[in-house]
Amino acid sequence: MTQIIEAVYANGVLKPSGKLDLEEQQHVRLIVQPIEAGVDRQGALARLKAGIASMQFSSRGPLPSREELHERP
Repeated sequence: MTQIIEAVYANGVLKPSGKLDLEEQQHVRLIVQPIEAGVDRQGALARLKAGIASMQFSSRGPLPSREELHERP
C-alpha cells in the first residue's frame, strides 16, 4: 500500500506529520521531494482545476479531410 505523507527533517531524522500505517521495524522505500516554503499547494491545485475547466477542447468548424491532412508539397 502506497502512502503519501509530509515529514520534517530535524536532527538527522525524518519526522512524519501524521500516523503511518506501518508495522514496527517494517522496511520502506522513501522518495524525498522537498516542499517549497510559502507555496500554497491547495490554492495552486484549485487554480489548475479552474484553468482546465475553462479550456475549450472542441473544434469549431469542419474537420480537415484526409487529403488535407496528408497534403504533400
